[in-house]
Amino acid sequence: MADQDSAPEDGAAAEREPSEAGGGEAQDRDAFAVEPGQVSTDDEQADEAAGTLVRGSGPILLASVFAVAACGIIYELLAGALSSYLLGGSVTWFSLVIGLFLSAMGLGSFISRFVTRRLLLVFLSAQIAIAVIGGSFALLLFSSFAVLDTYLPLLVLVLLLVGTLVGLEIPLLVRILRKQTTLRAALGNVLALDYLGALAASLLFPLLLLPALGLVRTGFLFGLLNAAVAGIGLHLFRRQMRRVRLLFGMTLLVAAFLLTGLVTAGWTTTLLEDVIYDDEILFARSTPYQRLVLTRWHDDLRLFIDGNIQFSTVDESRYHEALIHPAMGMLRDPRKVLVLGGGDGMAVREILKHDTVERVDLVDLDPEMTRLFAEVEALAELNGHSLSDHKVRVHNADAQKYLEQHAERYDLIVMDLPDPNKEALGKLYTRSFFRLAAKHLLPCGILVTQSTSPYFATEAFWCIVNTLRATTLSSAGGKLFVVPYHANVPSFGEWGFTMAALQPLATEHIRLDVPTQYLTPEMLPGLFVFPKDIGHLDTPVNRLDNQALVDLYQHGFQLFSK
Repeated sequence: MADQDSAPEDGAAAEREPSEAGGGEAQDRDAFAVEPGQVSTDDEQADEAAGTLVRGSGPILLASVFAVAACGIIYELLAGALSSYLLGGSVTWFSLVIGLFLSAMGLGSFISRFVTRRLLLVFLSAQIAIAVIGGSFALLLFSSFAVLDTYLPLLVLVLLLVGTLVGLEIPLLVRILRKQTTLRAALGNVLALDYLGALAASLLFPLLLLPALGLVRTGFLFGLLNAAVAGIGLHLFRRQMRRVRLLFGMTLLVAAFLLTGLVTAGWTTTLLEDVIYDDEILFARSTPYQRLVLTRWHDDLRLFIDGNIQFSTVDESRYHEALIHPAMGMLRDPRKVLVLGGGDGMAVREILKHDTVERVDLVDLDPEMTRLFAEVEALAELNGHSLSDHKVRVHNADAQKYLEQHAERYDLIVMDLPDPNKEALGKLYTRSFFRLAAKHLLPCGILVTQSTSPYFATEAFWCIVNTLRATTLSSAGGKLFVVPYHANVPSFGEWGFTMAALQPLATEHIRLDVPTQYLTPEMLPGLFVFPKDIGHLDTPVNRLDNQALVDLYQHGFQLFSK
C-alpha cells in the first residue's frame, strides 16, 4: 500500500490531470476527479464506513484479497477436475468451467456498480455465501452424479452463483481501500495480490491439496478460509457496521457446517463412490495424476482410473495375454522390453514368463500406482510380484519425456495405456508419439498397443490403426508394417490391439510356448480376423494439433451409454 503521508499529494496531482485535459466531462468520472480520502459520489457519502477505515485495517484487507483470490481459483479447479474425473474429456470440461466462471465473474463485477452503500457489509456477506456454496459444491456435484443424475445443470448453476459472488469481491475491495489511499495504489495492490493468490492456489492444488486432501476436503477447507475472512472482517469493523451479531452468528454456523463436512468428507466420499461403483470399495485415492479406486465383489477385484475400469481379476488374463504373447511369439529370443503404462504390473507378469527376457523397463507416470502394486500384498499377488523382480526397473516418469531422454532400443515396446478419453491421453496415440516410440525399436523389434474397443468405438480403434500406418520413420518416408487384432474380454467387451514393426509381421508363425489361461495356439489365427460389422474404416489420422481420436472415442462410447 502506498504511504499515506505522501500519497494524497502525489495522487491529487496525478488525478487532476484528466480533469484539466478533459474539462467538465472528466470531472464526472469519480475515478479521476476526487482527492484521496474523499468520497466519490453522493451515494457513497451515505456509506456507514465512509471516510477513513479502522487504523491498521489496510494490510488485513489486502491479505483478504490474497485469500479470496486463492479461494476463487480453487473452486474453479475443483469444478474442472471433478468434471474431468466423472465425465472424461478434460479440455472440454475445463474450457466449459473456465468460460462459465469468468463470464459469471464479469456479471458480478457489473453488478458491483449498483452497490452504492454498505460496501463492507456486502463484501463480508458475499464471503459467507461463497463459503457455503463454494465450500460444499464438490460434495454437492459428486452427490448429484452418484444419486440424482443432475450433474450438468447443477454444475452450471453453482459456477454461475460462485462466479458472480467472486466477481463482486475485487471491485468492492478496491472501493473500500480507496478510502485510505489513491485509486492508483488501491488498484495496483489489489490486482497484484489477486494474481499472486491465484498463482499460489494453482500451484498448491495439484502438488499438495489434491493428493493429500482430495477434492471434497479441499472444497470444505477453502470454504472455511472464506468464512475466516468474513469473521475477521466482522470483528475488525464491528463498530462501523450494523447487524454484526447476526452476521457473526451466520458465520459461526457456516464454519461449523464446513468443519463438519471437512471431518466427515472421507466417509461421505466413500459412501457416494459405493453408489457409483456398486461393489465394495477397498481403496480410493486421488493422486496428482488420477483417481484410483479398487473394488471387490466376492473374488473379483476391479481397478478404476478416473471412473474407467482398467481390469477385472475375473478376466484380466484375456487382456494381458492378448496384449503380450502374440508379439512375443513372433520375436526370436527377445531380451529387452519396454512397457509404457501398465503400472499394475500384469503385463510385466506375462512378459517374465518368457525365459529369454533379461530386462524390463516399466515407465508409469504415477508413483502411487506402482507403489501399491509392488508393496500391497493382495495386489502384488495379482501380478506375481513382477514389479519386485530383479529384471524389472520401474521408472515413474512421463512416457514421452522418457523416450526423448533415453536412447535405449528394445525388442518389444508395449503401450499398456488408458483409453484416449481425454487430450492428455490422446497425445500418446498420435503419429508423432508413435514415431518417437518406433525409434526405440531394434531392427527386428515390435511395438504393440492396446487400441480400445473395435465394437463400441469402431472409428477410434481404426483411427489408432490408421495413425500407425501413417507414421513415417524418416525423411525418406519409410513406414511401419501394421497388423490389428482383437480378443473378447467380458469386462470390456470386444477389445482391440495393434502391432507395428520395422519389418513385415508373420502372424501365421506365432509361437505360444508359455503357460496361459486364455490363449491357445489354435485360436491365434482368429485374433487377426475381423467381422464385417467392425471391419476397416477410413478415419482421420490422430495428430497433436487435431486430437481426432479423442472425439471419435467419446462419440463411440456415448452411443452405447444412452
